[in-house]
Amino acid sequence: MSFEHLTKLREKVRQLPAEPGVYLMRDAGGEIIYIGKAKALRNRVGSYFRALEGHEDKTQRLMHAMRDFETIVTASEFEALVLECSMIKQYQPKYNILLKDDKGYHYIRLSQEPYPRITAEMQLRSDDGAKWIGPYTSSFVVRQTVDEVNKAFMLPTCKRKFPEDIGKARACLNFHIEQCIGLCRGKITRQRYGEIIEQAERFITQGASGSIELLTERMEAASENLDFERAAFYRDRIKAIKKLAEHQNVVFAKAEDQDVLGIIQNEKESCAALLKIRRQRLVDKQTFQLREIESLPATRAEFILSYYGQSGAEIPGTILLDGECEDTELIERYLREHKGRKVTLHQPSRGEGLRLVKMASANAAQELAHKIERTGREIAALDELARLLGLSSPPGYIEAYDISNYGGQTIVGGMVVFENGRPLKAAYKKFNIKTLEGPDDYGALKEMLSRRLGRYNQEKITDVGFGRLPDLILLDGGVGQLSAARSVFDELGLEVPMFGMVKDGKHKTRAIASSGGEIAIASSRSAFALVTKIQEEVHRFSLASMQTRHKKSGFALRLTQVEGIGEKRAAALLKHFKTQKALNSASVEELAAAPGMSAKTAQAVFEFLKCDA
Repeated sequence: MSFEHLTKLREKVRQLPAEPGVYLMRDAGGEIIYIGKAKALRNRVGSYFRALEGHEDKTQRLMHAMRDFETIVTASEFEALVLECSMIKQYQPKYNILLKDDKGYHYIRLSQEPYPRITAEMQLRSDDGAKWIGPYTSSFVVRQTVDEVNKAFMLPTCKRKFPEDIGKARACLNFHIEQCIGLCRGKITRQRYGEIIEQAERFITQGASGSIELLTERMEAASENLDFERAAFYRDRIKAIKKLAEHQNVVFAKAEDQDVLGIIQNEKESCAALLKIRRQRLVDKQTFQLREIESLPATRAEFILSYYGQSGAEIPGTILLDGECEDTELIERYLREHKGRKVTLHQPSRGEGLRLVKMASANAAQELAHKIERTGREIAALDELARLLGLSSPPGYIEAYDISNYGGQTIVGGMVVFENGRPLKAAYKKFNIKTLEGPDDYGALKEMLSRRLGRYNQEKITDVGFGRLPDLILLDGGVGQLSAARSVFDELGLEVPMFGMVKDGKHKTRAIASSGGEIAIASSRSAFALVTKIQEEVHRFSLASMQTRHKKSGFALRLTQVEGIGEKRAAALLKHFKTQKALNSASVEELAAAPGMSAKTAQAVFEFLKCDA
């Protein structure tokens, strides 16, 4: 990618002040394509012009498209943040995060009829006289809420019309299994039914605690008035709501009103999920497809400013985050001024908060999985592994290496590749170790990696196969293997995140080895399962490759018993016929046609193979 067009702008960068402000990048048509803020304009804008080829893909595309920039100096970094938010909202630049949630809106409808029904709806019909609660962006939350309310308050969900169908037929199954009050039997007055609908609406809007509080007051009043039938009715409703509340996800038991943000990414795609917790209940979920991102802390900051900067966006007192966020104090101040009271950005490390951010991340992973045709578990495993190893982004392309040898006579190195969490078997490679005599796993590993990286230097222009460096290298072994491998990369001046896979006494994955010691992974279930799968696969592949080669070597050694066949000619025969089976089934004529073979030697080999079989 050429950046010659930026040469004239370097002088403009040098003239920028080292003061806070906002910078606007424009394309050839003068359109604003990116807006950013800076603590010191000269340093921040100048960073784009240094080591252009070393930037991430997104930044390279931005710089390739940019033809000019301008800046606005502000009195403080906070003013720069406020101005940046305002201008992004106004201009909607191409390379800034633009939050789009295209799932539409969903509503809860309380119908306007003598005996109202509660249903989940997608389209708002404001002229039908019904009461509409919403909008919600999650159809799941709406359907779940309606289902919970109808069950807790035993509301009819059948197709009968009331009051027309009261007493016309026997009660349905729902009544007999105590999931319907049996309105069709004619024993519930319209007034009593109206009270139930009122309680159901309160449950939807205020949650279980508000409903239980009101019903308890009414139950006690009915008891004092000796209306025991009505008191029993309220008692049953309270029991149903409490049971429902227990059935709902208990992780919300202590949750205050808060939003929970989780962001998941792979090599080229990313997704955010925002959960809204109100009165200890999940009331909504939104997911957003994001563009390619380079820095998760920066993306979290940009997401929060973009989402809560929208008009009408409700700002809770607490926003839980699944990782670090840039400019936390500035953003908290910005949100506080919009909300009128304190707003806290918090990254929980344990307890209920941690479970909530994991839930948000799992929802984001599931959404991303739909887009890239992977499972949510695979996406989550890569994300968890990246966090565990301190990688800047999930490793979409992983290479793993292992050495297998047979008493030092046959040494083979195996390389397996996992792409987006799945084996990429077309990229597997085996390396027959040629320079060693006797068992030397470290030396074999160095030879294997030297040959692999030699191919990289020859083919890197293609950026495929050996011409591509992995995002992560995993070695079957500990610190010794890690040190040997690093020495090869250091000699070639290449840098790739690299870790060892350590086994326990039963040859099961136990931990990850790093230069600073071991990293326990058993508690990180998704990452642990992925690393175990990779370790088992690379061991299986290298062992199978070694056994195949050893069998060939033994067969080639037996061939040297034939007069006129030495080690080189035996190896040449195997190479020509490719497999032992093909050589065994070859005719005399086919043997004679092999390179370096005479008719006499071919006849001798044919007879030997016939006897050897």
